Amino acid sequence: MKIGLLQCDHMDTELRIKFGDHSDFFRNLFEKYAPEVSMDIFDIQKDEYPDEKNNYHGFIGTGSRFSVYDDVPWILRFKDYIKELYHNKIKFIGICFGHQIIAEALGGKCSQSAKGWGIGVKTAEIYKKQPWMSLGMSPELDSYRLILSHRDQVETPPPESEVVGGNDHCPYSMITVGSHFLGIQGHPEFTVPFLSELMQSRLELMGRHAVEEAEKTLDQKTDEAIVVQWMVNFFNTPF
Repeated sequence: MKIGLLQCDHMDTELRIKFGDHSDFFRNLFEKYAPEVSMDIFDIQKDEYPDEKNNYHGFIGTGSRFSVYDDVPWILRFKDYIKELYHNKIKFIGICFGHQIIAEALGGKCSQSAKGWGIGVKTAEIYKKQPWMSLGMSPELDSYRLILSHRDQVETPPPESEVVGGNDHCPYSMITVGSHFLGIQGHPEFTVPFLSELMQSRLELMGRHAVEEAEKTLDQKTDEAIVVQWMVNFFNTPF
């Protein structure tokens, strides 16, 4: 399976030296849980896009420190590209910033959450189970748990979307639009050691109390192995 990773940011230098960049996180994730996946990396901030969209099973949009509603050229260009993928019926999975840009590009709205930062390990309830969630498990999951690090979130899902999962803090944690777009607010690619150091590096921005509360959740088991299989199934599911 060949995926195009649309990288929407780079880690700060110190974090990148220790943990790697966004592309490294996804490469490590798939090597561990879905080694059949290969990736080509495109730096969206440098206006790097694939020449042929149809050479891929689909695309993944990464997280970013930017906001999807920022009026900057590379984000505006990326929104146009998301619209192209959608109208050309090409599969796309958005993670965090990538999840939010689905909403913004296709007629929804994102904003800073009135409830503050969503950081740490959080559980989202599955509102409506999807065919690609079937992994032969009995019983299937009613919820999933992932690492999160976001202040922006989807406020209004786009038209024709379906809300798949959420919680009190982030009601639209997972959405689909049509049968070929999937947005996930959580970070299946992040690790606990990385998040802990990321939060410490952004302590002033996130707030000491919020970080301390988030640190208390980091011993919880997360479901990235299952979410990766959902992603692979989603790419493999016929329209």
